[in-house]
Amino acid sequence: MDSVESQKPEIFVYPRHTIERAVRALICSPFRRRLFTVMRHQSIPLSAIAQSKGYQAEYTQRVLSELTCETALSWLINVGFLRREVDGQGITDSYRLTPLGHQVLAEFTGVDFPAPQMSDRLKDTLTRWLRLPF
Repeated sequence: MDSVESQKPEIFVYPRHTIERAVRALICSPFRRRLFTVMRHQSIPLSAIAQSKGYQAEYTQRVLSELTCETALSWLINVGFLRREVDGQGITDSYRLTPLGHQVLAEFTGVDFPAPQMSDRLKDTLTRWLRLPF
């Protein structure tokens, strides 16, 4: 038998507007770069991000309730930046980066996220409210 060569994973090519939307959602989120840096290597449960644990670990900009945290993480799932971790039992309460998330995060290596401008917040809010349900 021939040995199987390990192949490099394909790099997805995303449309420019998809990347822009993910970046905008990321910088408008209540999370810090440290959270996503850790997510590059492992999944992180909601309990480690919400409440004072997330703030103390420098994952969040302020203390977030579990509901607020889950809502913000769900938006990052909707734009394709994050995904829920799955185990043999089904979906867990842990999150990790998608290939889009890895690609976007690579743009911020070594630097903090820029502060969102008012136009970024407005576009992010409108995108969240006006998105189609499919």
